[in-house]
Amino acid sequence: MNSPPGKDPLLQPFQLKHLTLRNRLMSTAHEPAYSEDGMPKERYRRYHAEKAKGGIALTMTAGSAVVSRDSPAAFGNLHAYDDAIVPWLKELADECHEHGAAVMIQITHLGRRTNWNKADWLPVLSASPVREPAHRSFPKEAEDWDIERIVADYASAAQRMQAAGLDGIEFEAYGHLMDSFWSPATNRRDDAFAGSLDNRLRFAFMVVEAVRKAVGEKFIVGVRMVADEDWEKGLSRAEGIEIAERFARSGKVDFLNIIRGHIETDAALNEVIPIAGMRSAPHLDFAGEVRAATKFPVFHAARISDVATARHAVASGKLDMVGMTRPHIADPYIAAKVAAGEEHRIRPCVGATYCLDRIYEGGEALCIHNAATGREATIPHIISRSDGPLKKVVVVGAGPAGLETARAAAERGHSVSVLEAAPQAGGQVRLAAQNPRRRELIGIVDWRLSELERLGVPIRTNCWAEVEDVTALEPDIVVIATGGLPQSPPLDAGEDLVTTSWDVISGAAKPAETVLVYDDNGGHQGMTAAELAAIAGSTVELVSPERFFAPEMGGMNHVPYMREFHRRGVRVTINTRLKSVRRDGNKLVATLGSDFAPEWSEERLVDQVVGEHGTIANDELYHALKKLSSNGGAVDYEALVRGGNVFPSRNPDGRFALLRIGDAVASRNIHAAIYDGIRYALRF
Repeated sequence: MNSPPGKDPLLQPFQLKHLTLRNRLMSTAHEPAYSEDGMPKERYRRYHAEKAKGGIALTMTAGSAVVSRDSPAAFGNLHAYDDAIVPWLKELADECHEHGAAVMIQITHLGRRTNWNKADWLPVLSASPVREPAHRSFPKEAEDWDIERIVADYASAAQRMQAAGLDGIEFEAYGHLMDSFWSPATNRRDDAFAGSLDNRLRFAFMVVEAVRKAVGEKFIVGVRMVADEDWEKGLSRAEGIEIAERFARSGKVDFLNIIRGHIETDAALNEVIPIAGMRSAPHLDFAGEVRAATKFPVFHAARISDVATARHAVASGKLDMVGMTRPHIADPYIAAKVAAGEEHRIRPCVGATYCLDRIYEGGEALCIHNAATGREATIPHIISRSDGPLKKVVVVGAGPAGLETARAAAERGHSVSVLEAAPQAGGQVRLAAQNPRRRELIGIVDWRLSELERLGVPIRTNCWAEVEDVTALEPDIVVIATGGLPQSPPLDAGEDLVTTSWDVISGAAKPAETVLVYDDNGGHQGMTAAELAAIAGSTVELVSPERFFAPEMGGMNHVPYMREFHRRGVRVTINTRLKSVRRDGNKLVATLGSDFAPEWSEERLVDQVVGEHGTIANDELYHALKKLSSNGGAVDYEALVRGGNVFPSRNPDGRFALLRIGDAVASRNIHAAIYDGIRYALRF
């Protein structure tokens, strides 16, 4: 149930020292990798400003802005050590302040969570020479002169942030240099920085004291800290809470931002930042324990994905400020919608974690179903009504591409009709959601259906559209969003003996006793088919021609698959290609080969071969309509990117402009489909 705006715990202001935060919603520090040359330029500024417009109280910029040169950026980190950052941050802070939001920044020395072969090729350091698996570097032990200069670097970085007009900073102390001194797992020293808790905290308090001296009292200073590494060889719960209490008593910091867990591997990080299929807000109660122990302002974020949970966190006294970071990537207008009594209209975070995985895999954070995030300069979060002539738009296909096109076109004021062959909307998203662990993906569909209902857009299901069905609606624009159909991998022989991943995922084909899954696509589809077959009790081998499997899927999403594979005994074979399949009685013989050694081959005797090779465009209707269209299906890509009319005139007798999007063009992914939908619809 929605709380009345005036009494909603989430909408109550919070007084943090001299700073008044207008509500209890914040975006915690994260690095979207929108920086340019280590600077937060236009793209970075627009991204944070949008959240400010959306009513957020505090946006914490920069996941780990680096204070020293020997802390090279690992994922687009800002350069807090460079004076050039000040005017850029000032521009960002001024715009966010203009919209009523406070702005802070997280500063750090990455320690071992980076690599030496970046930037200036300086040695990586940590409390002790303990390698971090995730970034694979071998750090040196920080020497006395390292400690002295890094403490000074923290202080000068803080001064830059203050000069830029930011409201405050927080130190990052989980998996980075500062907390590497705290943890028994990473501190193997034998000097004044080792042994007792006093000694292990020495570096941290040297930093805190130097920073406070540099910025004075009228500047907010906090720490995002691990208070329990949840690791038999790491920092214990008792010591972590003791550290939190010491910070609170010190008088040098103003808030604690609580983390539970450790992050030196993808599997460990997955527990700190849970994804779809994992428990909601798993560390909220622990953060509440820290608040109760310290009686100090506590912030926290970890899969607090919905407003109800956020409201509970504040109302129950567990948190003072609620971090909803990924939800604000999905919808930067959460606070505004809550205040307007439109909580039901918040675009949901579905836990896909495409945003995080995309940073490492594609160099930028992108939301799986909000194409405007990170593209604020060209794609609006709030779509305005067209000031041109209103048109009749027919969309064929109600997958993510079609639904997004229909939504955006309707927001523009156009008259929109949607035709869908299946009994339900959703397309491949509905298929992906068949995996119980990823069922939240259906929120991508459900939110759009709700918006289309609000906008009065009709959807005709069970309608296998023919040319006549489309032309009867007398459209000005026809959008073909019919998606794709599964295709088998190209083989020397036996393609007809291969079951598609779709058949396994949908339940149309029951997994057999022994199953070989061949995936030369590298996304979720093949992995899901293997996972579901293993859960069904099959003996499964996943074969991939890649040098590492599922290359289209990032590390965060990789973890739950591997967890299940190990539990179920799934065998993984890489660098191996499926060459052919043949029958042998009631069995199948799969012949495997190698791109690296053409003379090598092996055979597998199995009951079922499942193939994943992406999709082939379902484009029959598109080709049938081309000759009736004014543009012959052609699109001016330069105009699409730069601006102008995207539909060139190729047929003066044409009755409508024709366009195909998403997988109806070629096999891609959900984000690409949604991006297609909105960027074209904005030109209608």
